Amino acid sequence: MDTASVLARIEAHVRGRELIPAGGDVVCFVSGGADSTCLWHALRALGYVVSALHVDHGLRGAESEEDARFCREQLGAKVVDGSGGPVIARDAGAEGVAAATPRPIPTEEELRRIRYSFATDRLRATGHTASDQVETILYRLVTSGAATGIKPKREDGVVRPLLPLWRSETEAYCHAAGLAFRTDSSNDDTKRGLIRREILPPLRQLHPAAEENLLRALEERATLPPALEELLASQEGSKRVDLAGGVQAVREYDRLWLERGPVALGRGEVLWGEWRIESELGGLKVRAWRAGDRLAGRRKKIQDVFVDAKIPRSDRETWPLVVRGNEVVAVPGIVEAPGVKAERVVGD
Repeated sequence: MDTASVLARIEAHVRGRELIPAGGDVVCFVSGGADSTCLWHALRALGYVVSALHVDHGLRGAESEEDARFCREQLGAKVVDGSGGPVIARDAGAEGVAAATPRPIPTEEELRRIRYSFATDRLRATGHTASDQVETILYRLVTSGAATGIKPKREDGVVRPLLPLWRSETEAYCHAAGLAFRTDSSNDDTKRGLIRREILPPLRQLHPAAEENLLRALEERATLPPALEELLASQEGSKRVDLAGGVQAVREYDRLWLERGPVALGRGEVLWGEWRIESELGGLKVRAWRAGDRLAGRRKKIQDVFVDAKIPRSDRETWPLVVRGNEVVAVPGIVEAPGVKAERVVGD
């Protein structure tokens, strides 16, 4: 194992995705396993200021205690209680003697929520790898039909510096660096464990590069600007994001289009498609129609204005509106407003 080349790949990923500022502070979530141990050691080797945090869910008795001890002693981790509440609830028995009832085991989603509830005021990193990415792609394909994976950077700022590495590489890195690590006996009981144990082996029989080929499902999306990648991955029915150069990308369910962002009229003129729009009034902007837009001071929706004016649906998304704040002041060619002049300039 060439640890220098592994470190170079991690650094290229961190820098390319702007995950951690150069020489910056980062808290590593550590479990004691090879992935998080590799994460903790590699980021330190790359010059980042690294601290470790172990969330002890207490689900495996003595094994959990040993994991916590390992992380505290070997990785200098702060250990926090992630049990999510009392371990047992006591009910009176038939003879009035308190009987212990085990607390229900939290779901994977609940455990994830608990983990990410710690250290929210700091930049945090997890040891997710390309192997985790493949397992996530498969899980989301069969549960939602979407070929989405683990984000290099979550919306809450949690980053994943090890996504370029395979799980076998983090283990090899630990061996090469002389790092001990723990093995979680409950891993096989997780959703990823099921995929790892029962699904990936026959896929490798179909093709030895099955996992690498599954990652290609994300390659096209990974080359998109981060804002557009976020737009495509969003589960919201309607969403828009700003791209470079004053352009916005808009998605309405299964339809996607680009439009210019709002342009300040600024006591001058704006050329928008076939229209020249002028005004000496302050505070006005020109932008495209958005679902829910209404005329200023009226209850009428702009969609109804288009329908009444027999504007084809294909033209509505690029039709200019003159707005002040969120209110539509004028719709060129349809609804006039004092102080706003609009004329078609086709052929100029």
